[in-house]
Parts: sequence; structure tokens; C-alpha cells
Amino acid sequence: MTVYTPRRAARVLLVDASDRVLLFQGSDPARPDHRYWFTPGGGLDPGETPAEGAARELAEETGLRLAPAELGAPVWSETVEFPFDGVWYRQEQEFFLARVSGWEVDTAGFDAVERASVHGHRWWTVGELTATADRYYPPDLADRLGRVLTGSGPC
Repeated sequence: MTVYTPRRAARVLLVDASDRVLLFQGSDPARPDHRYWFTPGGGLDPGETPAEGAARELAEETGLRLAPAELGAPVWSETVEFPFDGVWYRQEQEFFLARVSGWEVDTAGFDAVERASVHGHRWWTVGELTATADRYYPPDLADRLGRVLTGSGPC
């Protein structure tokens, strides 16, 4: 029986003027060959709201500083289960949308785990996500992002 560690997180869909979303490429330290792309964000600190956590994580991981209020309401939420570094997590996470005309990513705020497990970043279009054989999380990101960008219904 798998024992899950509960975790709350906030993630950011950082989208540029060309409707591309920023993703980081990472790997699991316990499974270094398991490479994947993921959105900026991470676990909430005690007492932190999802918007506060999303703004903090965005600043730490990209150098972009936004006030929590600038993120608005989450565009979707979900619960996921996954292993990372030998621990199984059940994570409740909320996704926020932040639009920028462009942004030069600054990863100087990465912590030790991020420095060891994040291998790069790039901006992706919905079409590129749909066409790629690369693994990314959440696995329905292309569809959800497409709906967010076109305003065509709930995510």
C-alpha cells in the first residue's frame, strides 16, 4: 500500500505575447532518466495562500515579481499523486495565469533541489505541446492551456 505525503501547491501558467507558456525541464533525483517538463510553482509555505505561494515561487524560479493580487483567481485546480526523490505525494494544486509581453528567465532563486533537478527551460506553444513526444505535467496541459487562452470554457 502506498503511503502519500499530503502537499498543497500553486503553479503558474506564465504566458508571453506569442501565447507560449514557460516550462522547466526536470528530472526526479531518484529516477534521473525520468525527464519531464513542468510549469513554475511549488509547495505552499505554512499559512501561505495559493496566490501568495504562486507569486513567491514565480519570483524564486523565474525572477518575475508579481503581487499575489495580480494573479487573479486560479484558472483550474486538481489533485495529483506522484513520486519525487523516493517520496509519494498527494498534491492539491491550483494554477494561475500570468501574462507578460516577454521575460528573460532568471533562475538565481533556485534552491538546492531545483539546481540539482532542473535542467533547462523553454517557451512552448499549444501546438508544440500537442506535437511533442516529450513528457510534460500535467499531461492534459495542452488542452487546458488552449481553453484558458481562448476563453472557451472551464478547465
